[in-house]
Amino acid sequence: MKLVDTHAHLTDEKLAPEAAEVVARAQAAGIEWLVTIASDLADSARAIAAAERFAGVYATVGVHPHAADTVDGGTFDRLRELAAHPKVVALGETGLDFHYDNSPRDAQRDAFERHLTLAAELDLPVVVHARDADTEVAEIIRAAGWRRGALHCFSSGSALLEAALELDWYISFAGMITFKRWDAGDLLCAVPDDRILVETDSPYLAPVPHRGKRNEPAYVRLVAERAAELRGQEPEAFFATTTRNARAFYRLDM
Repeated sequence: MKLVDTHAHLTDEKLAPEAAEVVARAQAAGIEWLVTIASDLADSARAIAAAERFAGVYATVGVHPHAADTVDGGTFDRLRELAAHPKVVALGETGLDFHYDNSPRDAQRDAFERHLTLAAELDLPVVVHARDADTEVAEIIRAAGWRRGALHCFSSGSALLEAALELDWYISFAGMITFKRWDAGDLLCAVPDDRILVETDSPYLAPVPHRGKRNEPAYVRLVAERAAELRGQEPEAFFATTTRNARAFYRLDM
């Protein structure tokens, strides 16, 4: 059965030098297509270049909360231009990260809100990162009211999950669900069948048995298999569900 990696970072320095081999291994593993996610303006351009280079690779454009302090008066004009590319399928990743606080929190909030506004203007989905900021993320997405979003690499609590599902957002799970100490199976099981996605977030968070090594899109199958097991579903049916959801979220008619 085919799968989709809805969130990878092909342009990361750990993957970019071997991008062709990484994509080939993904395709050999039955990964139908994948989305490479941008982290800032320069990386947005690199993501588009990767999508142009490889069939079955699509891109996002956006500024990660870690880089929110780089946003200036021209940032969102440039993102608007980049988003017009035919292989750009979403904005992001954006959101809030109050764990590392690599950018001031006010700058993160402002950038996040502006991503949501631009997403609504362009009718694009938005990919959201949330770490140690559940209350604030929930408040911002509820206030924005934009209904085309996904919480990626979900590791938050039930309150943020509820807020996202109220808006019909998608919830994406990554390799951490394979870790021995991961204990949020109840939240994974609470996500409706038509709102669940899988991803690698590669090169980060490699699933068991590759934990501690470089992650790559081919390993999304391991994430999907574990998610299916936790939900008590047949792997083949779950694979089909997540692939269908990925097409719906990114509006890709394959």
